[in-house]
Amino acid sequence: MSSNLPEPQNAQRPQQRRPRHLMDPNALPVRQSSYDDASVRRVQRWVMTALIVTVAMLLAVGWIAIAGTMVHKTPGKWVLLGNAAAFGVAGVAAARVIHEKSWLSPWLLLGFIPSIAGAAWVLG
Repeated sequence: MSSNLPEPQNAQRPQQRRPRHLMDPNALPVRQSSYDDASVRRVQRWVMTALIVTVAMLLAVGWIAIAGTMVHKTPGKWVLLGNAAAFGVAGVAAARVIHEKSWLSPWLLLGFIPSIAGAAWVLG
């Protein structure tokens, strides 16, 4: 029967032995990783780049679709095409930043491609 009284300090409890099928949290097995951290980081960067560029281009194409189907005044179309260009350039710049490169580069011109193609459709 247990009591609420504190145990004497010189009393030692017998060490309880864990059953073998249970994990001992004080002695976890050490496993060597089968992958290189650098390769995992590289893959993570490319996955993030693909996601960000895809989202940016979807937004750019969405602005172009709105400009081509819902807006009937030419100045409004130009504004939406400018928004599409901004999203395209931002997507390319974000991809460069993810890869730890300078965001300001000639690669930013790729961000204008959806807007230029959309302008040919919307204004043509």
